[in-house]
This record gives sequence, C-alpha cells and structure tokens, in this order.
Amino acid sequence: MCMTDPISDMLTRIRNANVIMRESVDVPSSKIKMAILKILKEDGYIKDFKEIKGECVQCTIRIYLKYGPLKQRLLGRLMKVSKSSRRIYKKASDISKVSGGIGTAIFSTSKGIISDKDCRRLKVGGELLCVVL
Repeated sequence: MCMTDPISDMLTRIRNANVIMRESVDVPSSKIKMAILKILKEDGYIKDFKEIKGECVQCTIRIYLKYGPLKQRLLGRLMKVSKSSRRIYKKASDISKVSGGIGTAIFSTSKGIISDKDCRRLKVGGELLCVVL
C-alpha cells in the first residue's frame, strides 16, 4: 500500500486511538515522525514513544498515549495544516502563539523539526506541518 502523506496518516492513527482511549498505537517509522513525536512528548501530549525493530524492512514506532487522572483526553485537536496539494509557509515574524499559548504548532525549518516556541526563540520560519490543541 502506497501512502501519499505519512505524517497525516500518523496524526489520524493517533486521533483515532485517542478517541477510543487506547493505551498505545503503532505507526510506520521515519525520522520526521520521530522528530514530531519528540515535540509532542516534550509538550506533554503523549506519554512516550519507542522504535520497535522488526524482521520487516521498515521499523514501527509504538506511541503511548497520555490521559488525565480522571481519564480525560489531553489531545483535543491534532490537525495537519500543510498538505502536499497546498504548502503553508510562515516567516519568523508571522509565527504567533497557538490559542494564546495553550496549543503547539510544529514547523519544518532549516534548523530541523521544531515547535512554534523554538521558532520564535531562534527567529526562524518554515513550513507549518501540524497544530495540536
């Protein structure tokens, strides 16, 4: 099966697992997905993730989802912004806080995959990959 947008597929799998309150979800591995998951973990949206080496050519990543003490969902909305049909780029001066600082935007920049906070701190712009609320 050929996937046209692997990042969008990963975000959809996380959203679907979050809706049915699963403890973990597996996605095919890639460096860009690992970088996005690292930001989601640092900002407290997921519990953890680890790469699982398998016998097949491509490894998988197991993502452990995080819920509140009363089983409330911490991931509200997880949206892919820049698509293969329409790329969204932002200058460093145009990057603002997501929902007044509650959410996180993830950018692909010349400095790597970084959050909106780091973009403002480093004064660098790039392609807006996804937004988490």
